[in-house]
Amino acid sequence: MTLRRADFSLDEEQEAVRSAFRTALERSCPIERVEAAATADPPGYDEKVWRQLLDMRIVAMAVPEAAGGDGAGLTELVLVAEQQGAFLAPVPLVEAVVAARLLASCRDQWLGDAVDGNRLATVALHPHPEGRAQLVPAGAIADGVIARAGDELVLVTRDEPPRAVANHGSTPLAPWLLDGTDTDRRVLASGAEAARLFDRAVAEWKLLTAAALVGLADAALRRAVDFAINRVAFGVPIATFQAVSHPLVDVAMAVTGTRRLVWRAAWFADNEPDEARDLIPMAYLHAVETGMNGPTVGVHVQGGLGFTVESDMHLFFRRAKGWSLVAGDPAHELDTIAAARYGPAAPTA
Repeated sequence: MTLRRADFSLDEEQEAVRSAFRTALERSCPIERVEAAATADPPGYDEKVWRQLLDMRIVAMAVPEAAGGDGAGLTELVLVAEQQGAFLAPVPLVEAVVAARLLASCRDQWLGDAVDGNRLATVALHPHPEGRAQLVPAGAIADGVIARAGDELVLVTRDEPPRAVANHGSTPLAPWLLDGTDTDRRVLASGAEAARLFDRAVAEWKLLTAAALVGLADAALRRAVDFAINRVAFGVPIATFQAVSHPLVDVAMAVTGTRRLVWRAAWFADNEPDEARDLIPMAYLHAVETGMNGPTVGVHVQGGLGFTVESDMHLFFRRAKGWSLVAGDPAHELDTIAAARYGPAAPTA
């Protein structure tokens, strides 16, 4: 156990999972498809790509075996989420996986349809503000939203999802009024159990989003490196200039470190969930910074080309910016980390 706490390398099965989904997305999600999905209605959703992932049992693998799933842990799921980020796949992978795990914990009848892909559930990331709508990730394509309302965890459904709102990340964000007259709702859990399940779901969403941002930063880095190797100035590749190579190395180091932190957070969440509660907010905050820095350096390396839509780098830059803000200001994670390490802050005057 002491060694395992320090060694987060992958076993053969985990390597196979990562390779399988990377191969699948490499074939089904070229960058042209990502760009087309950005202007689709709703934006950021390609049903064909999503159906291919459903055929690979992406939602089923996230559900415990006792609930009829394949019993994959968060360690395996972050490997898949990283591939989504690497290819900017326009699919509701993180939302569907987190919601399915939540439905499995509540033993709700919706789980079967969610696993089969007949209905899509997502999670509202903040407690419901009574009488006010909140932006929900994948809300423009979801059939139902799981939310915390007061001391209850509820599943809210409506006949048609609301319209998507424009956003930097080209994601199907939409405002849901969870106590509107056109919605139906039922209680999944209440009291302390509702709070525990909701907090766990939000943490899992942030962990998987962190993994996606790692994949995004790594893919942006690879594109920048290829450009620097092939772009010649003053008779030599620009990769030989320290002003180009050093920032690229900084990104490479950040990607490696953030990836290990995400894996560490996933392992503890799977095996010792009551320990190291600060790891997920730390991984999320660090991934937000790395995810933004990767394409930023990529834009700079490509120079004048990087600032135009002719370069694919703008897709990585926009999504890094947009994905990082879906849950609100990432700086709030500093308060969460401090509370996990030192306890709640004393009230101020």
